[in-house]
Amino acid sequence: MGRLLEPIRFLSRAEMEAIHQAAVQVLDEVGMWIDCEEALNYLEGYGCRVDYDTRIVRFPPDVVERTVQHMRKAYSDPARIPQRMSHRYSQIYFSTRPHQVHHDFSVSTGGFCVFIYDLDGQRRPANMADVRASIRLADALDNIDFIGLPVSAQEVPAIMRPVVMAAELVKTTRKLGGIETFDRFDVEMITRIAEVAAGGPQELRRNPILIGYGEARSPLCIDRNMAEILITYVKKGLPQSLDTMPNGGMTAPITRAGVLALGIAETLGGLILGHAVDPNAIMSIDVCPSVADMRSGLFPYAGTERMPLLAANTQMINEFYGCPSGTHGGKTNACYPGVQAGVEKVTSMLFPVLAGSVGIGTMGHLENAVTFSPVQLVIDNEIARSVRHMLKGFEVTPETLAVDVIKQVGPNGTFLNHDHTLTHFRDELFASRLFDCSPWGPASTDPARGLEGKARAIAAELMQKETEPPLSPEQERAIDDLVAEAWAKRREMGQL
Repeated sequence: MGRLLEPIRFLSRAEMEAIHQAAVQVLDEVGMWIDCEEALNYLEGYGCRVDYDTRIVRFPPDVVERTVQHMRKAYSDPARIPQRMSHRYSQIYFSTRPHQVHHDFSVSTGGFCVFIYDLDGQRRPANMADVRASIRLADALDNIDFIGLPVSAQEVPAIMRPVVMAAELVKTTRKLGGIETFDRFDVEMITRIAEVAAGGPQELRRNPILIGYGEARSPLCIDRNMAEILITYVKKGLPQSLDTMPNGGMTAPITRAGVLALGIAETLGGLILGHAVDPNAIMSIDVCPSVADMRSGLFPYAGTERMPLLAANTQMINEFYGCPSGTHGGKTNACYPGVQAGVEKVTSMLFPVLAGSVGIGTMGHLENAVTFSPVQLVIDNEIARSVRHMLKGFEVTPETLAVDVIKQVGPNGTFLNHDHTLTHFRDELFASRLFDCSPWGPASTDPARGLEGKARAIAAELMQKETEPPLSPEQERAIDDLVAEAWAKRREMGQL
C-alpha cells in the first residue's frame, strides 16, 4: 500500500524530555493556585505541599513522575474500559496506539459558540432554532463524526444552557460528542441525561458521551468550579483531562518551548489531582497552545506560527506521554468564509494529522471559535473528506500496475474507454461537490458561482432535513423530565 505512515516530528527525544523536566520544575518550584479546599485536601493527602492561606500547591518531582508512570501503565492495558471517548473537540484514547499518521482520524464540531454567521450573511446571537438546525446539518454531513454544540441558544439563561443544550443534542443525533459544563450541578444533571441516552450507567461508562471537563486558567490557576467539575467526574468513574490553553506572550512565555512547558505543567497538575481523588481514575492530559497576536492580544487558533506548535504538542501528548488524542484544528482566525479561512482550515487540519493526531475539531468555526457558520461547516466537511482521500494512499498490485492494460492500449491509444478505467476511476479520483474543476464556460454560468455559493445551498437544504429520532419516546420523556427538574432546582437555589 502506498500510504504515509511516519508522522512529522519537530522534537527529538531529548527535547521532549527537556520540556517535561521544565514542567516538573515549574510544578515543584512555582506550583499552582487552586481555589478549592476539597482539591487542596486531596492533593495534600497525595504528597503535595499545600499552603492553605495562599492556596498554592507545589508538586514534588517524585509525585509527578510517579503519577505519569501510573498513567502510562494504565494505558498499556489492552482491555481497559473505556477504550476511547468523544471529547469536547475530538477523541481521546485510553489505551496505547502506535504514534503514526492515523488515516482513520475523527472529525468533530461543537464549541458552544455564542454567535452564528447565518445563511443571509448576518452575524447575530444564536437562538434555539439555530441550535436545532446546526445539529441537523452536522448530523447529515458525512465527514462529521461527532457533534458537541455548534452554537448555544442565547435566549436560554446562561446558568441553564449546558443542560438544555445537552437535551437538544441527544434528541437530535447519535453522533454524540462532549459538552460544556459550567459547574458541579451541570455534571450531575448532564450525566443523568447521558445515562438515559446511553442506555444506563454501565453503558455510559463503557461508551462515555456528553462528558464535560475542567480547564486551567493560565498561568497556573485552577478556579473552584473547574476543580469541582474534574473531581465530580472522577468520583463518578468517568474519564477526565484538565484542558489548558496557554497563550504565548500573554498567559505563557512568548517562546513556543515555554508555551509547551507551561501547558504541560498545568495539565499534569490536573492529572495529579484526578489520581489524588481516585488512584484508579481514568485520566489523560491535554494542552491547546497558541502564541498571542501582539496586535490584538487574541488567542489565535490558526496562523503560520501555530502549526509547528500544534505538531510539537501532538508529539508530546501522543508519543512522549503515550496518550493518543486529538487536536484543536480545522480552525481559522478569519471572521468570514473565504481565502484566508480556507488556507488556515487546511493547514490547521492537515498539519496535526500529519503529526499523528487521532482527531481534529471543532469544525464550522470562524473568528477564533467565537462564531459558527453553517456555510463554513459544509466547506470544512469537504476539506476533511479531501484530507482523508489524500491519506488513503493507493495500492501497488499487478491489477493497479496495469501492465496488461498498457500492452492492450499500446502507443498512441486511449485508456478512456477501457474497462480498467471504468472499474477503478471512482477509487482513484476525488469527486467533490464543492471543489470545482470545470472550464470557464460551465463555471461562469453556474448560478452558485463558486465554492461558498454551493456550500450555502447545501447548508440550506440540510438544515431543514429532519433526522431520524435517536431516542425512543420513553427516553425523550425522561430527558424532558430531567430538564424540568434542572429548571426547578436552579430556581430553588435562587439562580433564576
